[in-house]
Amino acid sequence: MNVLGYRFEPRLWAIVITIISAIIFIELGKWQLSRAEEKNLQYEQLEQYAKQPAITLPGTLVKLKDFQYREVEVSGEYLPEHTIYLDNKIYQGRAGYHVITPLKISNSKLHVLINRGWIATGNDRTILPSVVEVKGELKVTGIVTSPEIKTFDLSDKVVEGQVWDNFNLERYQEISDLAMQPLMLLQKSEEKDGLIRDWSKPDSGASKNIGYAVQWFSLAATVVIIFIVLNVKRRNKKIE
Repeated sequence: MNVLGYRFEPRLWAIVITIISAIIFIELGKWQLSRAEEKNLQYEQLEQYAKQPAITLPGTLVKLKDFQYREVEVSGEYLPEHTIYLDNKIYQGRAGYHVITPLKISNSKLHVLINRGWIATGNDRTILPSVVEVKGELKVTGIVTSPEIKTFDLSDKVVEGQVWDNFNLERYQEISDLAMQPLMLLQKSEEKDGLIRDWSKPDSGASKNIGYAVQWFSLAATVVIIFIVLNVKRRNKKIE
């Protein structure tokens, strides 16, 4: 095909590769857009949950997906001897821990993990900061989140003592020998324990997927442009 002194004569294999590549990149872009839409719908659901009153966490075993991000209340008694200090938590530029204590649910054999809040490390890292013990029956209100919390691993050593880099529910149950609900509460109710409960609200994360979608669509366009550039050649003029 000749147009304005240029000829366009791509080979069959180049056409096939270009079409396949463009289709793959476009489909990946569409998939990322669908993921962004899912996250936006989830975020809208969270906004609705935030407007609803707290519900009671039952003493029977539940599923995380049925309660995640909802505000719940639970009555029980803390077991401070099983408290874990989750390391590498920063608040307003200061290093500290998240204090996680199991609560034995009233009239149940199950326990639920309560992330009670943040506390500074102090000058001597070998000495754990003291946390006020809350004794007796109490009611805790909080937001349900996943009990699997990861920061970064400094080594592959087995967890010893109360300071953990990452939190794994299965490992915690083995060590504590406690039957746990498969979730964790970010405590909202106030207690005079000196802990800071300033939980940041996560965004939907959809913008990241939209960014990926733009990249995939750009790759599809780039493939087509490269195909055209490599297969368009200037027609040689006849020498008279």
